[in-house]
Amino acid sequence: MTRNRLSLSLSALIALSAAVAAPAALAAEDDISKVNGSISVGSSERRGDLETVNGSIKIGDNARVENAQTVNGSITVGSSTQTGGLETVNGGIRTGTNLTANDGLETVNGGIFVDRGGTVRGKIETVNGSIGLIDTDVSGGIETVNGDLTVGVDSHVSGGIRYPKPQGLNITHRRDPRVIIGPNARVDGTLVFEREVVLYVHTSAKTGAITGATAIAFSTPTPPAK
Repeated sequence: MTRNRLSLSLSALIALSAAVAAPAALAAEDDISKVNGSISVGSSERRGDLETVNGSIKIGDNARVENAQTVNGSITVGSSTQTGGLETVNGGIRTGTNLTANDGLETVNGGIFVDRGGTVRGKIETVNGSIGLIDTDVSGGIETVNGDLTVGVDSHVSGGIRYPKPQGLNITHRRDPRVIIGPNARVDGTLVFEREVVLYVHTSAKTGAITGATAIAFSTPTPPAK
């Protein structure tokens, strides 16, 4: 995540506090906008954009929504749900099985987890959160700074993986992130590490070129604990 991209993203999210206060006539009938309060979309419901500043967002099974954004709150998505982009600053993103996200997933201080059968048609980005994928396809690559990353069994990431050098962050006392490329996983594109990481790659996995780290091979279902 570049500094400019992060700055723009943060500005856009924080600006929600002003945007959601606009007259209701300016919003589509199926959009939901709040300043303080959580948003819940029930199973099989259809909604437009979901926006809140101080609150979580919960989207039920088989629902269809556009983009979902919050500043201080988590985003939870059920199974077999279709969304646009999902973004939060201080909160995590967790999805059920068979997600279809037509844009990227992004957090600053929160983890991201996508369960089996997921499709993310964009980039996955975070600064301080962990990322976990199981049998998930990601078309826009993955970028993080301080979080652990697991590209789990049968997952496919196009666009590579990047850990940029931390900018203005004190990581002296932080442990190095663990990066795991699991059984039968595939990463198309370069894996670029501009900071120290511990990289494990399963013997059945396939990756592009690796720069800035040395892969440790493993053949067990999970890598060594340390």
